[in-house]
Amino acid sequence: MRLNRIYCEGPLVQHAEVALPSAGAYHVARVLRMREGASLAVFDGQGLEYSAEIVRVGGDGVWVRLGAQISAVPESPLRLTLVQGVSRGERMDWTLQKATELGVAAIAPVLTARSVVRLDEKQAEKKRAHWQGIVVAACEQCGRARLPTVATPTTLRHYLANVRKEGMRLVLSPSAPASLAGLTSLPTRVEVLIGPEGGLDDDELTAARAAGFMPVRLGPRVLRTETAGVAALTVLQALWGDLQ
Repeated sequence: MRLNRIYCEGPLVQHAEVALPSAGAYHVARVLRMREGASLAVFDGQGLEYSAEIVRVGGDGVWVRLGAQISAVPESPLRLTLVQGVSRGERMDWTLQKATELGVAAIAPVLTARSVVRLDEKQAEKKRAHWQGIVVAACEQCGRARLPTVATPTTLRHYLANVRKEGMRLVLSPSAPASLAGLTSLPTRVEVLIGPEGGLDDDELTAARAAGFMPVRLGPRVLRTETAGVAALTVLQALWGDLQ
C-alpha cells in the first residue's frame, strides 16, 4: 500500500520525534483524519525520505516518530530550469504543479512586457511562498523527495542580465526555424523560457537570443502559456531525461 507522503523541513534523523509543519499537520489530521498509530512517509525536500508513525495528534499539531529511511524516487539526470512568464492565478499554479510532476529542478518566474500580472516587492514574495506551497503539494503527490527551487519573481530583463548561462538555453517561439524535437545535442542542463499570455515581444526575444537562448518551435500550433511549458518539459525529458 502506498503511504501518504508529507514534507517536513529537515534535518530528519531516524528514530527522532518531529512535529509536522502546519500545512502537513492540517492535511493529516483534518483531511485524511489519520490518528495515533497510523503510518505515513516524511521527506525533507533534499532527497531523504523516512517511514513514520503518528505518535500524537492534538489541536492543530501532529507529531510523528521516524523509522527506516526509504529509497527516494531518483531525480532526472537532466537538470531542467523553467523560466516561466508569470500568468494569471490558476494558470500559473497549474504550470508549476505539472512542471514539478515532470521533474523540473528549478522554476524562475519572470515578469515581461505582456504580463497581465504586476507585482510589487511584497506581493512578489507572497506569490513565491504560495507557489512554493504548490510545489510541496505536487512533490507529496508524485513521489519526489527533492523540492524544486522557486525563485522570487523578477523581470525578464533582470534575469537575463544576472543569471549566468550554465547549459543549453532555449526559448519557445512559434516562428523559430528549429524544432525542439529535432535537436541533436545531449545536454545535462537546460533552461527553457516560456512567455506569458500574449508571448514575448520582439525586444524580449532579441534580448533572450543575446543572452544565449536559442529560439525553437514546438509543433505547428500556437499553445497557451500553461500548455507550452508543460509540453516543452515533456519533450525535453523524453529526449534527454527520464521519460523513457
